[in-house]
Amino acid sequence: MKNAFVIVTFAGLVAVCAPSALAQAPAELPAGAAVAGDKLPNVALTKELLYVLMKSEIEFRSGNWQAPYVTLMAAAQQTRDPRLAQRAGEMAQSARQPEQTLAAIRLWRELAPASEQAAQYHLAFMILSGDLAEAEPILRKRLADAAPADRGVGLFQAQQLLVRAKDKAAGAAMLERLAAPYAGTLEAHVVLAQSAQARGATALALKEARAALALKPDSELAVLTLAQVTENEAAMGALLAQFLAANPKASEVRAAHARLLINRKQFDLARKEFLLLLKDQPDDLNTLYALGILSLQLGDQAGGEKYFVRFADVLAASPDNERDGSKVYVLLSQLAEERGDLKGAMRWLEKVGDGERGAWFNAQLKRAQLIGKQGDTAGARQLLAGVDAAQPSEQAQLVLAEGQILRDAGQQEQAYALMQAGVAKFPANPDLLYDFALLAEKTGRVDVMEKTLREVMVQAPDNHHAYNALGYSLAERNIRLPEALSLIDKALKLAPGDPFIMDSMGWVQYRLGNLDEAEKQLRAAYALRSDPEIAVHLGEVLWHKGKKPDALKLWREARAKDPKNDTLKNTLARLQQRL
Repeated sequence: MKNAFVIVTFAGLVAVCAPSALAQAPAELPAGAAVAGDKLPNVALTKELLYVLMKSEIEFRSGNWQAPYVTLMAAAQQTRDPRLAQRAGEMAQSARQPEQTLAAIRLWRELAPASEQAAQYHLAFMILSGDLAEAEPILRKRLADAAPADRGVGLFQAQQLLVRAKDKAAGAAMLERLAAPYAGTLEAHVVLAQSAQARGATALALKEARAALALKPDSELAVLTLAQVTENEAAMGALLAQFLAANPKASEVRAAHARLLINRKQFDLARKEFLLLLKDQPDDLNTLYALGILSLQLGDQAGGEKYFVRFADVLAASPDNERDGSKVYVLLSQLAEERGDLKGAMRWLEKVGDGERGAWFNAQLKRAQLIGKQGDTAGARQLLAGVDAAQPSEQAQLVLAEGQILRDAGQQEQAYALMQAGVAKFPANPDLLYDFALLAEKTGRVDVMEKTLREVMVQAPDNHHAYNALGYSLAERNIRLPEALSLIDKALKLAPGDPFIMDSMGWVQYRLGNLDEAEKQLRAAYALRSDPEIAVHLGEVLWHKGKKPDALKLWREARAKDPKNDTLKNTLARLQQRL
């Protein structure tokens, strides 16, 4: 499990491949726009200078970068204002002109020698362009001038920069030279270990990481580095567990160990680790979220809901926290719906903001569905009509959602007409075609169903649902069974282990008279998912094999889960049985 966790992060440290956050420098050049550390000249903003700046911005936005770049570079040299050089660099960078970008950054740094941002951009562009010789003395001086307490951060910054070098070997050699004067420090060993791992030198990475841990056996950074470069999962787990036994308060290591346990699907052990973390940090959002997901994974719905509610409460009490809680709100809505609390489910969905478009849009679709489930079909459709959907894919999703609401309300023909119009408008949307095909079969239009499913297979050859649906339909109608078997077999190859396709395979085997194979497939499917439909099919196979008590038991289980299940009703009527 390589890179299972991040040891050191430098958010936004060297965003050299994207425009700067200060890309839109105002023409007025207010003093407040200066980067911390810049000493701005006292320049009068004359009408002539304002005209030059505004004209440059207008030309650049119209697609011309070169003339504005030259103008701003000249203005920067004349006024000695570093912001003009910075803006020129941003223009050249946006136009993917590395030489001109580097020239502007050099001027920016010359005009603002105390600007850390200018220094970082300068170093990054030199390294990306392969000019390591120019970058090395600058980095060496920065490390030498740094206070001992800050030197470790400087080494990490150098490593993060040099890992981007085109010539990886030269970058690694340069890092070794930079770290050499500080060879006795933990940070030097850590950055050399990370550098070695980045270029695939595993043995060297292990050697440096072990040296770091030997220097400071209780260092979380050192043990996490060693774990990161350890390729064997079992050895990694043993290392972290041993460290935690000696350092039980090492929260970063415990979190890493918990993530490793999740990767190994040891969910119960992972939850225990997160519970220990929560004890020390009861309001940590990451821990609360992890515990919620793990609880659901372990079948503890109440526990999952408890942690998610706490997550929502902590987030609501932290107005400055920019974390998006949409995923948690949606999960809480699902849990409330499963309990039959539709109003509670609605309240959680109303908390989903529009910061993340996809989450907000899906929340509106779900809200409409919940309104429909409460008997207000007109209200549900009205909500959907008010959802802004500019993209064709979103418009098709609205059709799908409205069609489902009509089906749930028993308005099959209205749903069919709506979906038919939707398919005509969006003929290349496989999801819409697939749902329309299922509805066509439900309304007795099996010819339309088959034609539409075959169109889905053409548009999306890997869509296992289409093969399974057509194969199951043929098996259910007890026609063209060899073709049905072939279609379901293809679906199963595309999605091995899918319990519903395994159910279809069991059913077609039953239709073919292969009762033993049918029982085998259906038992395996039911073990994976105790769905009422699978229970009914397995029960019928057992009934015909003379295992009637077992069949009756399965049918009773199916009735308990879904008393209105049509498949169960039809099966019992056909076999003239009562439960």
